[in-house]
Amino acid sequence: MATKVQKQQVVDEISVLLESNTSVYMANYQGMSVAEINRLRGDFRKQGMQFKVYKNTLIKRALEQKGGFESAFDHLAEPTAYVFVNEERLAAPAKVLKNFLKDNKRPAFKGAVIEGSFYGPDQLDALAELKTKNDIIGDIMGLLMSPMSNIIGALQSQGSTIVGAVKTIAEKGK
Repeated sequence: MATKVQKQQVVDEISVLLESNTSVYMANYQGMSVAEINRLRGDFRKQGMQFKVYKNTLIKRALEQKGGFESAFDHLAEPTAYVFVNEERLAAPAKVLKNFLKDNKRPAFKGAVIEGSFYGPDQLDALAELKTKNDIIGDIMGLLMSPMSNIIGALQSQGSTIVGAVKTIAEKGK
């Protein structure tokens, strides 16, 4: 049995993970063989993430101290493994789990708490499709730059005359 000091060290370790990450994924690994767990752990490691197992009481204590994870409390039962991620990699754990589940029946995805909101077991596919913050910014920049590049292209064509530019822009609008 772990001593009070050892338990506090684990809570502190979880607290550090929560400080550097905004979200946590949860999966029930019950019924998996050691080889399957190690293979899944390796898949996460290849993507720069850790698949960690903690006692539910200790993780609940750390989540309570941090705040914002109350929606996960009802799901802290059964053997649960956790993956902590920041906003830059929100979809990465879902992609790893989804890929692993193509050939395996377990682990059972229990859910994810992303910036305070809980996403249940039926939302793994949606989570795997999430774009990163940088992807979204890139999409927005592309949309903002698109009209400007159309105008620049129009001005460069048709001999660079105003009449030619207006004609080109009008034709693109049809």
